[in-house]
Amino acid sequence: MTQFPNGPGDSPGFLMWRITLRWQRAVAEALRPLELTHVQFVLLATTWWLNQQDQKPNQLAIAATADTDVKMTSEILRKLADRGLLVQRADPNDGRAKLIVVTAQGSALAKRAIVVVETVDAEFFAGAPASLVPALQHLARLDPS
Repeated sequence: MTQFPNGPGDSPGFLMWRITLRWQRAVAEALRPLELTHVQFVLLATTWWLNQQDQKPNQLAIAATADTDVKMTSEILRKLADRGLLVQRADPNDGRAKLIVVTAQGSALAKRAIVVVETVDAEFFAGAPASLVPALQHLARLDPS
């Protein structure tokens, strides 16, 4: 028995799932010409933003800011470094950690990609009520436990 007798269209989780998949497909398609996956974009843009705040974050800080898995973050950052989009330097305060800095090439790509993704967002969410962003901000602040 389900608490949604009219079907999954009344389930907020199922609706979120469907909307998220549609939005992710739109973002992936828009990023394809830039040769970035969605997760590469998120981690590059996150690192770029942190660098703009005069921070030289390590992988843990980037993963925490992006809310991504630490191991996956490390792998993606390594791929971005291999492409010359960022550099990883040893942290003088922690021999196990690497500080991440976006290169000039990475910064230029991050700025282009942010415009692309913001355009997708504007088009995708154009018909959404004004209360959508505050509602999503509220949900993002909730403790998942």
